[in-house]
Amino acid sequence: MSKETNSLTLNPQLEKFQTSLIAKYAAANQTAKRGQIVFVGSSLMEIFPIEQWEEAGEVAFDKYIYNRAVRATTTAFLLKHIDTQVFDLEPSKIFINIGTNDIGFQIPEEEFLTNEREIFRQITERLPGCETYALRYYPINTVDFQNDEDEKTLFATRSNPVFQAASDKIEALSGEFGFHFIDVSAGLADERGNLKKELTFDGAHLNPDGYRVVLTNLTPYL
Repeated sequence: MSKETNSLTLNPQLEKFQTSLIAKYAAANQTAKRGQIVFVGSSLMEIFPIEQWEEAGEVAFDKYIYNRAVRATTTAFLLKHIDTQVFDLEPSKIFINIGTNDIGFQIPEEEFLTNEREIFRQITERLPGCETYALRYYPINTVDFQNDEDEKTLFATRSNPVFQAASDKIEALSGEFGFHFIDVSAGLADERGNLKKELTFDGAHLNPDGYRVVLTNLTPYL
């Protein structure tokens, strides 16, 4: 068990937050419009402020985007809550970014990819007309964010080469199911290939400016 996994496991507030957020999503799904777009995944998706921007009128697309991601979760969590996070909304498009925590928590790769395959299988079976887009993992910055102990723990099991190697395997898996695999990271990395310091608050997660870059790259697919 990695230090990160151990720390999260011992944090009862995290599980309480996740449970509360899933309940909030389940309630919101009751009145949500079907056939729209769903963003799903872990914190990399959850903190994407797309719904706030929609509600403020800053962005508008032909279909509404619902964000159903939950922080600090893995592929196993998504499988457990996939009805609330995906199927209850009957989306016409899904954008999925899940798995970086599987890597960070040192879930065996075979288990991680098996779960990913099962997620894809269920989407294919239950939403045959849905367009699914799996996202290549964003770059991270392990150079400029090493002073805080939490960040040292975070980066102990995470790196750009590891994330991109895993992304390549998800790309191959996406191809098996006829899903789209897209890289929406253009403009996020510096000349060294690291996430630009000004686009992140901890080296691994994007700030609103970072998400504006991602949204620009995503827009042709929305």
